[in-house]
Amino acid sequence: MAIPSFVDRVTVHVTGGNGGNGCASVHREKFRPLGGPDGGNGGDGGSIILRVDPDLTTLVDYHRSAHRSATNGVQGKGDHQIGSKGGDVVLPVPDGTVVSTPEGELLADLIGAGSEYVAAAGGKGGLGNAALASSTRKAPGFALLGENGEERTIVLELKVVADIGLVGFPSAGKSSLVASISRARPKIADYPFTTLIPNLGVVVAGDNTFTVADVPGLIEGASQGRGLGHDFLRHVERCAALVHVIDCATYEPGRDPLSDLDVIEAELAAHGGLEDRPRLVALNKVDVPDAKEMAEMVTAELEQRGLQVFSISTASHEGLDALKFAMADIVAKRRAETEKPETTRIIIRPHATGGSEFKLKKTPEGTWLIQGEKPERWVRQTDFGNAEATGYLADRLNRLGVEKELLERGAMEGDGVMIGDGPNAVVFDFQPEVQAGAENLARRGEDHRLDQPRPSIVRRREKDGEYHAFREGERAVDYSEYGQGWVEDEVDLTPAEAKAAQKAAEKLARREARELEARLELEAEQRYIAGEDIDIEAELAAERDASSQDV
Repeated sequence: MAIPSFVDRVTVHVTGGNGGNGCASVHREKFRPLGGPDGGNGGDGGSIILRVDPDLTTLVDYHRSAHRSATNGVQGKGDHQIGSKGGDVVLPVPDGTVVSTPEGELLADLIGAGSEYVAAAGGKGGLGNAALASSTRKAPGFALLGENGEERTIVLELKVVADIGLVGFPSAGKSSLVASISRARPKIADYPFTTLIPNLGVVVAGDNTFTVADVPGLIEGASQGRGLGHDFLRHVERCAALVHVIDCATYEPGRDPLSDLDVIEAELAAHGGLEDRPRLVALNKVDVPDAKEMAEMVTAELEQRGLQVFSISTASHEGLDALKFAMADIVAKRRAETEKPETTRIIIRPHATGGSEFKLKKTPEGTWLIQGEKPERWVRQTDFGNAEATGYLADRLNRLGVEKELLERGAMEGDGVMIGDGPNAVVFDFQPEVQAGAENLARRGEDHRLDQPRPSIVRRREKDGEYHAFREGERAVDYSEYGQGWVEDEVDLTPAEAKAAQKAAEKLARREARELEARLELEAEQRYIAGEDIDIEAELAAERDASSQDV
């Protein structure tokens, strides 16, 4: 099938690039143990951007290739290496392109060179574990996933930006008129429907410069699809005025200037949206004698209808200057009436905070549905194969107030909770004290591991208790090779623990000996000051003997 050279309406499927995943990595370097997390962030995905190119006049490129995709962001790497961003894809479109959804919702009206519209935004890259580290989570063992790029279907519709639109029957001389008053050179031939695509011409009349659009001819019944239909009338919707080009030299039976005007007006009414445009009437081909007489006959009646009438000839250029200046006056008035937009300063206002960032409702099935931009985005970023990442999601939802809201609304333990209602929705059972990953295994904000000492500490405390009980004479304890105060059949130590216990006992004995000497010296000094005769060495030896006998 032949591909047309002019296309003014296409449907395009656009897909933004996915964001790269964050990296979970730990720094490794010689002579530097526990280097800490160093996983980099993932790169953002590329976007699909529509940009007006004044050199384009058709959407034929998207008729040939209707699927456009941007590149994905690169995953982050260790050593704080951030993934590169995906490249944006810029799609050039003609001036006057209207962007809408397949349902007809207007998204953008691109007018003016350089105007842009982001048709599909790229996904944000996920954070690496280096960015997730905090004072309470010093070494995260997880990273966030990158978000998927936006995917949508849009309709591009070209509406030519022109000041004056020429309408009329086929072969009425519209293309010849454009060629006569401008430098445009549209195709001209002596058969109907020579013009198959809109033609634009730039006209200069005095100090005014404006554009004229020539659209394919209309016939009676065009609104029902006869001829080329009236779809091309979208190209004159932006025009300030319409010019009826009427063929006064036609030999077709049943046609005359008045009936031709009525038929074209009926088709314009069927299209709709053009009732408020000023009208001019150009009675063409008056260089033919019969046509000149016909023009003189109908001019008075057309003027009685309130229309401004011009007798012209595109062959001899008769009456063209008057028509050009009349069109220029209408365009000048229209431009003067149109208020020029004032240049305003761009004011950046932060979004209001403090309001609820999610909505909670109970479905008829009894499931609690959570909707909101933040919770749904967090779900997309979570790797549910990693328990710590799942716990981090639970922490974020709790800080957002989801758990508190569920409890206030009467949610019970075990109720189903669903975040989002799309294909990426996540359903889980409500647990107010759900285990929150490898770093937080109890109520969020607490860690019961800190309240449960390690087994080695428990054993050490038990043996310390036995030792102090022995020191206080509560029970007799035999000596063993593992240290003082421990009954051998009750000791369950590894060789390394036994050696450490022996060293601790020896250290304790030395400390007590030093304390004993210090105490005796202090007492002897006090007695000496009081005038007593003392033998410090003898008393120290006697005290030591008494201590050994007590043992």
